[in-house]
Amino acid sequence: MISKAQFEKEINLIIDNAIREDVGEGDHSSLACIPADATGEAKLLVKDKGILAGVDFALKVFEKVDPKLNVEVLINDGNAIDRGDIVFYVDGSSQSILKAERLVLNAMQRMSAIATKTNIFVQKLEGTKTKILDTRKTTPGIRALEKWAVKIGGGENHRFALYDMIMLKDNHIDFAGGITKAINKTKDYLKSNQLDLKIIVEARNLKEIEEILKSEGVYRILIDNFNYEDTRQAVSLINGKCLTESSGGITLETALKYAECGVDYISSGALTHSVYNLDLSLKAI
Repeated sequence: MISKAQFEKEINLIIDNAIREDVGEGDHSSLACIPADATGEAKLLVKDKGILAGVDFALKVFEKVDPKLNVEVLINDGNAIDRGDIVFYVDGSSQSILKAERLVLNAMQRMSAIATKTNIFVQKLEGTKTKILDTRKTTPGIRALEKWAVKIGGGENHRFALYDMIMLKDNHIDFAGGITKAINKTKDYLKSNQLDLKIIVEARNLKEIEEILKSEGVYRILIDNFNYEDTRQAVSLINGKCLTESSGGITLETALKYAECGVDYISSGALTHSVYNLDLSLKAI
């Protein structure tokens, strides 16, 4: 996974780019009718139900837009929220509050939706050893926010991008000439480039799992699009030699059955690509 410093860099890039995109040369609506020295106060009002995420991000946005803004946080990331709750109050320059408003809302609404969906999966898997993972099926440009939200919701992050972990999927294997060749070439590549990256290998059937197990150094086997019985057999074959991950169209309705097969992880792109934003509103007081 990426370092804390790399993650913070990603968050700062997101904030800078979002302000550039939304504000550009200036918020002319506010500049036109609100005096530069006007001050005000607003509250973040919850109009939905779920798990809150994005408060810490909002604090970073307010700090970036105007370090003189004061924020009083009443509910922190990871807490359950319901209609009518007030998450925080912010006071200071009216122009600055309006400048930050849309970025704060857009981010918090999406992050809260992802955290809420992730938490539903986490609760579904309670009592099993299986953990829920996100994927790279994220919105371009804001992956760090979406993966942050998964963590807030109680899930775990898969690799962040193509550069922090090796994942040999079906196309890699086919282009490389087979599983064993793909694994051996990968080991040679890592050694020659002095890289210390974990290797995950996808298996499409039980025969491929048997072949993967002949190679050393595989961190996790991706048991992709298997049915329940074959998944149980795969876990038995692997027998703790490496970690196991089920993937491929797994839904909230099927997740528990896959967990009961004994896999260590379930990965689901739906955590980030199929959510409906929670309804939040920033209202002047």
